[in-house]
Amino acid sequence: MDEKYLMPTQEAGRKFVMRQIEGSIIMLNLLRFRDTADYSDSPELMPKEPISGKQAYQLYIEHTLPFLTKSGGEILFMGEAQDFLIGPTTERWDLVLLVKQNSVNSFIAFESDKDYMKGIGHRTAALSDSRLLPIIEKK
Repeated sequence: MDEKYLMPTQEAGRKFVMRQIEGSIIMLNLLRFRDTADYSDSPELMPKEPISGKQAYQLYIEHTLPFLTKSGGEILFMGEAQDFLIGPTTERWDLVLLVKQNSVNSFIAFESDKDYMKGIGHRTAALSDSRLLPIIEKK
């Protein structure tokens, strides 16, 4: 498991928008934390003392919630995870989130908010790997 995924690619973003999803969307987040947060890409956000990836992600959540709420989004579920019961034995996730957005447009507005983006370095510092899977309700 050498490849790491922290941000969407331009192609993945294009495919997501081109799906023309109508209505609300749920984002399944699978997150793996670094042992020690790495703020080398965002030194302006670095705490005075080293912190864990889990602690850095909590800073990201605290920063993000007002912007998520403003966009009409909400965290539906947040829970700790570890190894799969069914799945690869070499893969584990530390945290699982289900985040609801009212629409693709509200998600894009949230993700592109310049003030929200000022704190995204906490997320990058926190994570060693992640997955984000958009889910639509089956009717």
